[in-house]
Amino acid sequence: MDQQGLNQRPQQALPLSDESLRNQPINLTNCDREPIHIPGAIQPYGFLLCLDPATLAVVHVSANTDALIGIAAPTLLAADGLARLLTEAQIAKIREMAPILGTTPYLLGLPLEQVPGQPSYKLILHRFDELLWIEFEPIAPSMSGLLDLAFLNEAMSGLLNAPTMLAFSQYAADLVWNITGFDRVSVYRFAPDESGEVVAEARRPDLSTWLGLHYPATDIPQQARAMYLRNWLRFIADVNYQPAPLLPVETPGVGRPPDMTHASLRSVSPIHLEYLRNMGVKASMSISLVLEGRLWGMILCHHYTPRLVGYELRDLCQFIGKTFSALLRTKEQHDDADYQLRIRSTQARLLELVNLHDSLTEALHRQHPTLLLEVLACGGAATCFNGLVTTVGSTPTETQIRELVGWLEENTSADEIFVTDSYAALNPTAAEALRETASGILALPVNRESGEYVLWFRPEKALTVTWVGKHEKVVRQTDGGLFLSPRQSFETWKEAVERTAEPWKDIEQTVATEIRRHLVEMRAREFNTMQEHAASLSRLNTELGRSNEELDAFAYVASHDLKEPLRGIHNYALFLLEDYGELLDDEGVSKLKTLVRLSHRMEGLIEALLQLSRVGRQDLQVQEIDLQQVLEEVLDTLHPRLTETHATVTIPVPLPVVRGDWVRLREVFQNLITNAMRYNDRPEKHVEIGLKKDAHGRSNFYVFYVKDDGIGIDPKHHANIFKIFKRLHAQEKYGGGTGAGLTIAKRMVEKHGGEMWLESALGHGTTFFFSIPRNL
Repeated sequence: MDQQGLNQRPQQALPLSDESLRNQPINLTNCDREPIHIPGAIQPYGFLLCLDPATLAVVHVSANTDALIGIAAPTLLAADGLARLLTEAQIAKIREMAPILGTTPYLLGLPLEQVPGQPSYKLILHRFDELLWIEFEPIAPSMSGLLDLAFLNEAMSGLLNAPTMLAFSQYAADLVWNITGFDRVSVYRFAPDESGEVVAEARRPDLSTWLGLHYPATDIPQQARAMYLRNWLRFIADVNYQPAPLLPVETPGVGRPPDMTHASLRSVSPIHLEYLRNMGVKASMSISLVLEGRLWGMILCHHYTPRLVGYELRDLCQFIGKTFSALLRTKEQHDDADYQLRIRSTQARLLELVNLHDSLTEALHRQHPTLLLEVLACGGAATCFNGLVTTVGSTPTETQIRELVGWLEENTSADEIFVTDSYAALNPTAAEALRETASGILALPVNRESGEYVLWFRPEKALTVTWVGKHEKVVRQTDGGLFLSPRQSFETWKEAVERTAEPWKDIEQTVATEIRRHLVEMRAREFNTMQEHAASLSRLNTELGRSNEELDAFAYVASHDLKEPLRGIHNYALFLLEDYGELLDDEGVSKLKTLVRLSHRMEGLIEALLQLSRVGRQDLQVQEIDLQQVLEEVLDTLHPRLTETHATVTIPVPLPVVRGDWVRLREVFQNLITNAMRYNDRPEKHVEIGLKKDAHGRSNFYVFYVKDDGIGIDPKHHANIFKIFKRLHAQEKYGGGTGAGLTIAKRMVEKHGGEMWLESALGHGTTFFFSIPRNL
């Protein structure tokens, strides 16, 4: 850093051999006691007079007047000292200004008419410490164009229109760099801990960047910070200058050097000059940036050869610094407003989703799985609802999240959000494993009793802060005692930010609190609704169970009781045909045959109904079954029919061993294979039976298929194909049938905990699928 005042000391090194300091530790706080405002010397590119404001008698003079204007300094301490430099008219002008001057400098450009051969000088006047100060600086080349209204209007427009703080800082750096010609101009911003970071820079192309470099807070002692609030600009024309002391050093009757806080020529601590030389800097200038009475940062200017910047140009840079300071709050608020707008917009979307769904998990994850990440800047997020942990982004493991929730329930308040940017500081043992994902945590307790939370996580700061130099200064021995020296090396070193995340902003905590309030209210409504639904479902299930039992019992009794009289009707019709068929005419015989056929079909329907009722009433006899063996038995039973219909069955790979009911699964295969033969009008029929490799989301199930090349089924009938007694063709087509086989097969599969479905198109065959759990 090159701010004048960094590590500042008076012209003479502060002796630590003094009895009052001898027993104190030698550390960086010693810098805070340096009287940098009373160095008793100036930089020699100009010279200085201090006058009695009432009489204009010279009280102090810098010792370099002989070198600059050929007049020995002691002679200017005489009664007519000022008259040796200025005319009566010029002195009268100063006398006129003296009563109205304050700490704000007033500029006069006057030739030293009483000193033959001397160029014109700028006279910079101010009043402070009961003295009238006149600083004499040589007049620099013209600043034509830099002070006109067009330039100022463009400069102000650029500062006003910068859309972000970074763009605002970069524009200021570019502006000062362009008008001053310094090799490097940086904008340096202080952090809450008073360390600083270079946030913008303009530089000569061959120089390495300083963007992102950090500097310890101790680089700028407290008394230097206080001076920077009073004096907005500090300038060093040549770091190798030899200071010109004041004559006399102490103000008569006061017992100390005059306070040079507002003097442009004030000499700089030799410690600070050594600091700059270590950096290779030969000239520097710094401009304070002040926000609401505190030092926000500085604009830092460096040059690698001596450089004299005229007072007017420095004053323009000070004006830029003050304008920057005046706009700081607006720019910060604009940045904050942009972030608040984004976070509020995402919050509104989140709450809208929550309001549209009965389930918080459905709203927070399934409908928009990344929305939780968008609400707050974070690495990952999680919800804990209904005993389920659902995550998005980079998060701890489910086990770690459950342990964290347990810790929160024991150590936090039920009615408040939990916020930390260093979980390790609160729970060191557990936090070590969470460093990469959850060094920072923001948790919303929705229902602590059931462990329901919404959590956001921030990882340990992945960035590595690049510090310039080390925190320690070197203690050196001098003849007069010990004093601190600046760092001897400016090579960067890294300080990792461990077990700490980026802090949660106030607006983030506010939004989180509002989201929690909304979720708690919704969860309460959801809980009440769930209780009502649970009670209603319980009643319905009880009634449904009773109805199913009654229906199954009715179906069993009805079908069982109907079979005997129906069989009697069927048999008597046959007896009539056999015994009296010759006595009946053709119409009578036809009617008896119809009666036999219809009673036979009715018996089939009753048998199907009886079988369906048995599926519902009887428990499965679960055992390990070799499905390949079951299938071979079915094919052996159906062999005559397969031969008769010219049907060929292929099995690409042997079927696995499963757990299930042997009788039920045998019936499923028999029904599906029978249908594959029946609904096929090809001369040669092909049926394929196998195990589907890709289960499509049914990883816990075996999925089997029976595929034929038959007539197919129009997709519009797929929903009705499993309805009992539902036939898509006339009774006499495709070998008849009751229309209950698929219904029974599907019920058997569902009894196992699986599903049955089909894929088919008219004229392109049909594939029936059914699933069986792997672990029944």
